[in-house]
Amino acid sequence: MLAGLIPDDGSDRETLQRRLLSGRYSEVRMLFFLGKDVCRWIGQCLEWVEREPQLQSLELCSQSFAGLLTADPPEAVRQKLLQWGVADYKSIFSRAIGLNSMFAEPPAFDQLAEEFLRSYHRFADALYHCYMDLQPHKAIGNRNFQFQLYASGEYSKLLESEWSAEE
Repeated sequence: MLAGLIPDDGSDRETLQRRLLSGRYSEVRMLFFLGKDVCRWIGQCLEWVEREPQLQSLELCSQSFAGLLTADPPEAVRQKLLQWGVADYKSIFSRAIGLNSMFAEPPAFDQLAEEFLRSYHRFADALYHCYMDLQPHKAIGNRNFQFQLYASGEYSKLLESEWSAEE
């Protein structure tokens, strides 16, 4: 409505601006929490590397796994993301990592500048690039590093079936 691309609903410009910023703030929060999950996964990958003697000499770091997720995930992961309607997974995951590298907790709405909210995606992209440039890292690919991706309910069912099999 602000850009004139859809019909006006009678809302004044200030109300439309508030709606836009509120929506952007929700996107920032969702990406922040996704980033927490992704960073937790990266941490688990690093723990796994520490336990595998043949991997310890590769000098893998968090950026190695962030690059794997954003640039070269396994084909099965790509397909699952596409089935879920996530076409631009690279931007989503990289922005989630970028925002999580900046904020320890999701910032309150009134702590973010309007300019940041309007263009948070550009800031998050830049933060991801800063994160990736923090230290030299070995790039890894899906040929040597396979993993799966599960939705919460899907993972719960998987755990339940494994526990049932153990009983």
